[in-house]
Amino acid sequence: MPIQHFTLIVDGTDLQSEPSIDALFKAGCDDATVGRVDGVQYVDFDREAENLGEAIISAVRDVEKVDGVQVTRVADAGLVSMTDIATRLGRTRESVRLLVTGARGPGGFPAPVTDPRGRYRLWRWSDVTHWLTTRLGDDTLPDDHLVTAINASLELRRCQHKFSRARRSSLRTLAGLS
Repeated sequence: MPIQHFTLIVDGTDLQSEPSIDALFKAGCDDATVGRVDGVQYVDFDREAENLGEAIISAVRDVEKVDGVQVTRVADAGLVSMTDIATRLGRTRESVRLLVTGARGPGGFPAPVTDPRGRYRLWRWSDVTHWLTTRLGDDTLPDDHLVTAINASLELRRCQHKFSRARRSSLRTLAGLS
């Protein structure tokens, strides 16, 4: 089985203490490394699984077996700038700009998720990889829509307690979960 590399951002119990590291190991995270940068706690994984989605879902379940720990998101799975896109694709920023504007390629590049008139435009990486696969036939990139959905689910779970029962019900309906 292939090794899937990813990082989970977590809240709660300090995972860098000896008891927490032992608890993580016992929970099935013997393929993980814990760290913290600027107060943000993360767990890096090199998990054996058929695909990235399966690996992430199993890792979330395992990490959350540790008392007081909640996974809040998958790192590096969200928004990207033109420079980020260029770096991930091994292209120049100008090459990506030409794809974005339609001056090169088949056109129809995904719209940015931020205000297109703003100085800083960002795209969903999952939209970019889908476009590259369907429009340019590049099948070397993973389709990250599942990772985007996992992050959306984790975010909804994280903030749902802030809403009334009626609002939570409306959100579930909006997400097609009711």
